[in-house]
Amino acid sequence: MTSLAKFLPLLPITLLARDLIQEVPLNDRVAIQVAIATNHVTTLNFPGPITALDGAAISADPKTPALFQLAHTPGSAFLSLRATEARAQANLNVRWKDRTYVFLLHEDTQPILSLNLVPTPQPKALSAPRLSTTRLLTLLDKAKAFPLLKEQHPHAVAGVEFRTFVTQTNVTDYGDFRVQLHEIYRFHHEDSLVFKITLKNRTDAPLALDPMSLAIRVGNHVHPQSISDAPASLPPQGETLIHLAITGTPDGGRADLSLKNHFQVLVTRPSTAYQP
Repeated sequence: MTSLAKFLPLLPITLLARDLIQEVPLNDRVAIQVAIATNHVTTLNFPGPITALDGAAISADPKTPALFQLAHTPGSAFLSLRATEARAQANLNVRWKDRTYVFLLHEDTQPILSLNLVPTPQPKALSAPRLSTTRLLTLLDKAKAFPLLKEQHPHAVAGVEFRTFVTQTNVTDYGDFRVQLHEIYRFHHEDSLVFKITLKNRTDAPLALDPMSLAIRVGNHVHPQSISDAPASLPPQGETLIHLAITGTPDGGRADLSLKNHFQVLVTRPSTAYQP
């Protein structure tokens, strides 16, 4: 690589008045247009070291004829370009952080002299809605009465998504008891899922439960319940139908969970046995 400093003459006052320095968010789905002059150097500045470069009609060797001359030191976070003839056009692909960014180069008498490339701002995570106990109980009631509401009062459950496990069994075996997931209801506005679940005591003795411990595992994340109607115990060989809801993410953000996820119901038993 060779320095392009010899190509940079003193800038005329009229050129200094133009927008010579620009900042552009990095986007690997959008080609970036870059105006480059024959008598000035344009520098592209990345947030970190550039991994690789690839382009046609571009050369880092001044002795090799090309439409654009390039200067770049391996491991550095910037590169410089200069057009060698009028109306020259080419593209340069730059590899950075396992992504390829495309630049469409064209000769122009009004060049960009410094293009600062910054990471695309990440959208601010939305907070999960704060739902009162009354509002959460309403979600449970809507899930319990969903078939009837959908038939007689469809506006009451408009937009509610539904998934059933009639043909695909979802059972978690805890030894003394088992948990079977039957249905899931998704309330988008409340960012909440309501689960219809059966708890089955497989022993001949009362089984103590910790209703507040109910949670849902989705991948590597555990979502504690926001409300449930689970009992504190199950009778011998008893079976009970419960509903529980989760809202948002464990850290308070919106989860927007898809019903296509794999869900596992988590139940913790208290350390002491239930005494009737």
